[in-house]
Amino acid sequence: MTVRLTALFTLLYALGFALFSVSLAEPAGTEKTEAIVVLTGGKGRIERGMAMLQAGHARRMLISGVDPSVTRRDLARRLGPGSLRTLRCCVDLGSESVDTRSNAEEARRWIEARGYTSLRLVTSDWHMRRATYEFRSDLPEARIVEDAVATRPSLFTLFAEYNKYLLRRAALWLDL
Repeated sequence: MTVRLTALFTLLYALGFALFSVSLAEPAGTEKTEAIVVLTGGKGRIERGMAMLQAGHARRMLISGVDPSVTRRDLARRLGPGSLRTLRCCVDLGSESVDTRSNAEEARRWIEARGYTSLRLVTSDWHMRRATYEFRSDLPEARIVEDAVATRPSLFTLFAEYNKYLLRRAALWLDL
């Protein structure tokens, strides 16, 4: 009986991982939201958020998880000509968060302070499922548009992210 249960759970785990791996999030369309929240930590995320902001898909953007020593000028050097003006007028740098869970908490405070009800969440395709799960837990009333930056994650990255996702779901389910 124990062998059968172990085999069943192993099969379910493997099938879940396969589904997780082949159903990565995709870039969103042109749907407008009030805010954009970019999670740092991956290539192309800030650039994607800035492109959406400059195209008028939101009024304001939070870059969550920024190192406290990073300035708008530093970002402007990275993003190129014309970005400093947008960074000064419409972008907030959040340096309170250190992981996906605290990104969601930081974003919730920022969104509630401004009275926003919709946001475009920008992160890597492999990270989107867990990030969205965290954000929906912290902002159950908000409309969240998933805007994934396409990547080519390694098998190890996918495996680690799948396990983090499962563990976080279990922790919230068990109220830990």
